Amino acid sequence: MFNPPHPLTYLDAVRAFLAEDWGTQDWTTAAVPDRAMTASVVAKADLVLAGLPVAAQVLLAVDPGLEVRALAQDGSRVAPGAPVLRAAGSSRSILMAERVMLNLLQRLSGTATLTRAFVDAVQGTGARILDTRKTTPGLKVLEKYAVRCGGGRNHRLTLGDGVLLKENHLAAAGGILPAVQGARAAAPLLTRIEVEVETLEQLDQCLGLPEVDGVLLDNMSLEQMAEAVARRRAAGSRIFLEASGNLTLDRARAVAETGVDFLSVGALTHSAPAADLSLRLA
Repeated sequence: MFNPPHPLTYLDAVRAFLAEDWGTQDWTTAAVPDRAMTASVVAKADLVLAGLPVAAQVLLAVDPGLEVRALAQDGSRVAPGAPVLRAAGSSRSILMAERVMLNLLQRLSGTATLTRAFVDAVQGTGARILDTRKTTPGLKVLEKYAVRCGGGRNHRLTLGDGVLLKENHLAAAGGILPAVQGARAAAPLLTRIEVEVETLEQLDQCLGLPEVDGVLLDNMSLEQMAEAVARRRAAGSRIFLEASGNLTLDRARAVAETGVDFLSVGALTHSAPAADLSLRLA
């Protein structure tokens, strides 16, 4: 069972999504009678669930009187035809919540499903799958939760969660050494410092700096990544190595087998296809 984000971290966003969806008036729902009905949310494809507590909160934000029950658990694989959530009560309330609720559940389950595919692809290598900060504004907390449901790990949630000196930071600072020195002087003592590198020569610079905790290998070939792992070993360094850039599902295992510690995949949160779920009233 995965601990979902506390509703207070996303309820304002849910209310804004509902207001955006409703506009000034839901004329369609107003045209049909309101009566007690039961709605079932059903998977229409193989998928990994994420967002059931969020879906429940959307329904309850519209009508606290609805009875909502999850029929599955976030993080579980479900097959086509499997019911995953049931809501009973006002048909109008359910209809007014339907689209926003499904949009969120489909998006989060899509992220969890893609994450699980990457996790499965690297199984047994020792490498772990990370997300990135390439998230949807307003949905970051939920998307990163969905990554965890899929078996992935979260990188930084906010800029304050760690130092990641990327190409533009290094250019602004005047190089790796001044950037790392500036970060160590500015950040709290226990804050990890990671440096993005594009060449093995830049990696060698980082291996010689005790302040550096990790290195992000940006868009390197398999041969370069394997050489980076070898150079770390030869240097007796304990820094972690994170591969990033062009990490497709087909390529993931080969990257993991180079010996890197992490694969960070922006596609988990910016390009995952929505999972197929639908709602039916009865």
